[in-house]
Amino acid sequence: MGSGGRRRTTVLAGVVAGAVLVSGTVLWATDSWPFRDNYCWGAWEQNSGPSFLGDEALGKSGSERKATESAPPSAGRAHASCSLAVTSEVEDDDSDEPLTFEERITLEYGPVPAGAKERRAWIAQYFNGAASPLPDGLDGLVAADRAMLVLPEACDAEGGRPSVVTIRSESTGDGHLGKVAVPFTIGSVEEVGRMLLDAAGTTMEKAGCAPGRPLRTTSPVVTVAEDGERAQSPLCRIPGMTFDFGEGSRYEQQVGTVTAGLQTCSVVWKTLRMPDEPSAQYVMARRPRMVALFDGLPEGSAQGLLRTDCAGRPTVFYGHVDTGLKGRGRPDDRRVFDRFAESVGKRIGCTGGEGA
Repeated sequence: MGSGGRRRTTVLAGVVAGAVLVSGTVLWATDSWPFRDNYCWGAWEQNSGPSFLGDEALGKSGSERKATESAPPSAGRAHASCSLAVTSEVEDDDSDEPLTFEERITLEYGPVPAGAKERRAWIAQYFNGAASPLPDGLDGLVAADRAMLVLPEACDAEGGRPSVVTIRSESTGDGHLGKVAVPFTIGSVEEVGRMLLDAAGTTMEKAGCAPGRPLRTTSPVVTVAEDGERAQSPLCRIPGMTFDFGEGSRYEQQVGTVTAGLQTCSVVWKTLRMPDEPSAQYVMARRPRMVALFDGLPEGSAQGLLRTDCAGRPTVFYGHVDTGLKGRGRPDDRRVFDRFAESVGKRIGCTGGEGA
């Protein structure tokens, strides 16, 4: 190449470099790809989705957003987790030390817990009556502060336990009075649902079990209509489900989704600034991937788990009473569960209207 050609090449390269520099500056200023931060192995991107991912979450003094990731899931790595936290601080009029706050979202990928105690605790978190089922045939539940999706069989762990993707939020404030829980919701159920599906797509791809078509929804989430209400008999609005809640109790019930494939109801003890975790919980599930979540738990009416075929479909009825309400069912906890199974079983077409 002659000197003229070399000069033209040099000038062209300089122009391209300058254009890239200018373009990059504009992209950075507008938070556009490829300069946006991304989190949790690329599942979520800055300024996309709920305000927690955007600039609004960093509006408080000293705010910082940081992700902590494990190694991503893979064909040989069944578990992976990531947490995305926003920390901030404000001056405390009663102390020289500032008040510090942290809002955190935890994303987990992996099989449901193997142990019965751990599995029941997991079910309590994600089958809460306040959660709504995902639409368009997806096997999951979503609320403003948590969400769960059962992944396709190709992602099952060794031994057949279903793999799931979960999202959970928590928030704390730490000052001279010590660390306390602070109310925190991630976003609307639609926003949390999109985050869940984005996380599922990313983790399944890395684990090598992604389906041919991405998991997506086009229908709106049908949210649970009722807010929490004071727990009273009959529980779950089912005659015969009776508990002695005690005088002046702070128990509230959430009558959840009631469909042909899923029914939920839970009772919580309302505690100021603490998450609502069920003291009693009842679930009917008859979608195969949902049913699989209960595999391995002790079965029988006394154990709170019945399996049957309802109108030709495998179905589970589940009930669990935790400390505080245990032993307060009338005439007993087992009869309360049996009444749930009988009533719901009749509604969905079990033979003879029985749950077992």
